[in-house]
Amino acid sequence: MNNLFRGLFDSSTQNVISVSDFLLCIGVSILIGIFLAAIYQIRCESSQSFVMTLGILPAVVCVVIMMVNGNVGAGVAVAGTFSLVRFRSAQGTAREICAIFIAMSAGLITGMGYLAYGVLFTVIVSLLMLCYQILNIGQNKNAGIIKTLQITIPENLDYADVFEDIMTKYTRKAELVSVKTANMGSIFKLQYDVELINPSLEKEFLDKIRVRNGNLDVSISRRESEREMPL
Repeated sequence: MNNLFRGLFDSSTQNVISVSDFLLCIGVSILIGIFLAAIYQIRCESSQSFVMTLGILPAVVCVVIMMVNGNVGAGVAVAGTFSLVRFRSAQGTAREICAIFIAMSAGLITGMGYLAYGVLFTVIVSLLMLCYQILNIGQNKNAGIIKTLQITIPENLDYADVFEDIMTKYTRKAELVSVKTANMGSIFKLQYDVELINPSLEKEFLDKIRVRNGNLDVSISRRESEREMPL
């Protein structure tokens, strides 16, 4: 059976991975991936594609490392290939990038044959990540109060101070974070981070803005709790 899986370029001096060892490493890596994916979903919103990636990635990295099998040149090539993943994928939050690195590290450990260390590493780091999520360590205490306000205004309004009196009356804090033009410069789209003094007056606050901006689009939503810098 093992001869069936020998490489065309294997030599008598080269260590060949047996089928049983290969299956054992892959099996442990898959279990590690499933565990990581399950831990990541606790108290954390995630897409199906990302969870699937997290579950499969340790096994993929494990296979790559096993195939490299001590070849320095192949190792450098693999490192270069993995580095391209960062630039060929959509931006992710710091938490997602961290989860990807954990999965890759676990796959690397199991690919080197240290299955018990791979499992131990995964359990320790996953439980640490879970503790951070449950205890909300580092979370902004005002995450539920500060909201994102988006206002559309015509080009003839000076956005610098056009809403200053309204903001002073209804908000404790208002910060203009972005301005962009649309419709070939005929309108401006403003985005504020605002902290309302009285959340029950939110509709009245929006009505005042609609009167000022000529009833163009106005929206308010909960600010992403992590303006987690996309990495």
